Amino acid sequence: MVEQLLEVLGGDVRSRQSDSNVVPAPKGTGAHSLGIECYHVDCRFSDDVNQIGQAGWEKIARLIKFCAEAIWCRVRYGVSTFLYIPAPGMKSPLYRDWMVMLMCRPFFRRRIFYWQAAGLSEWLVSNGRSWERWLSRLLLGGPDLSIVLGEYCRGDAEYFSSRRVAVIPNAIPDPCPDFDQRLRPIREARASRHVELESGDGSQAAGDGDRVFRLLFIGLCTREKGLFDAIDAVALANQELLRRQSGLRFQLNVAGKFWRDEERTEFEERLRRPDLAAPLGQSTEPVVAYRGFVGGEEKRRLFEACDCLCFPTFYPAESFGIVIIEAMAFGMQIVTTRWRTIPELFPPGFPGLVDPRAPSQLADALLACMERLSNSSLRDHFLSRFTRKRYAQNIAAVLLKD
Repeated sequence: MVEQLLEVLGGDVRSRQSDSNVVPAPKGTGAHSLGIECYHVDCRFSDDVNQIGQAGWEKIARLIKFCAEAIWCRVRYGVSTFLYIPAPGMKSPLYRDWMVMLMCRPFFRRRIFYWQAAGLSEWLVSNGRSWERWLSRLLLGGPDLSIVLGEYCRGDAEYFSSRRVAVIPNAIPDPCPDFDQRLRPIREARASRHVELESGDGSQAAGDGDRVFRLLFIGLCTREKGLFDAIDAVALANQELLRRQSGLRFQLNVAGKFWRDEERTEFEERLRRPDLAAPLGQSTEPVVAYRGFVGGEEKRRLFEACDCLCFPTFYPAESFGIVIIEAMAFGMQIVTTRWRTIPELFPPGFPGLVDPRAPSQLADALLACMERLSNSSLRDHFLSRFTRKRYAQNIAAVLLKD
């Protein structure tokens, strides 16, 4: 999302200038048609997902380097606005933000917070000590603008006394621009075969691939993202299909990295239990297939091959769920949780929402999803709300206000 923000605002001014002549653009001309000049400090503190939220001397050294670069941009190029992405509700990232504000805040006239994570204020109220709450509000308080991803996320901005709050949903480039010509007919044909099989028609002519309703869980592989709830729901749903003597079965495709080694071990042990150990029907495909980390073309193929996104998150820092709008763009059906901003992403009355930590509700929603014919309503919803063009318009309007 930071990369996308940078791209729609024209990129880093310095990256478009020759190494031998690093001179800022004339004031007032802007490096982009919007009239906004960006100087980007790539603050990558973690090299791997396992390092997220962990403290270390190397991270402190990087922090000092990043802050020094930001201050240099202020002094060298006259940059007066400091745009920052605050931490989620975790102790180590919060302490990092204190250090950043101590070093950088005095140098910049305006501060903008771009809240990509949610729940920091809740964490401070429920888990923080009184001195941590006091210091957090002292150092992070009073930004000129807070950009949040949904109405639910206003709480963090208001807790830190933001002078102005703007709601701008995240967006992505359309990953499937040829959807109507290529993928829509495939989805509609698969959905029709699934409905026929569930009703008992066409079971003799169906191939092994037609008998599998493919679910996708993609993201950080951790309990709070709903991984184990998804697994339990698939086991329950398949048991119900077996009881009905249905010709269909669910397969859960899991893509992403594990954050904690103990959860990877628990995941592998869970797959060996009897309700998941048997292959799907006549095929040798597993009920739960771990695909590892996927990206690029491999990720695109996985989204196209799966029928439904299963994302039962209750992750404390969850603010939006980018994978949800990716699934919309690919015309997938979606089952997810009533958690934080997520319900705001869907049209009113959307039937695919369940309570967090409720595998039985999730199983029922998956069964109902299997019985519905495919339609492109979520794809249309994506095109109307979550495209990069709409995002660029929204972000420019907010940043140029005042």
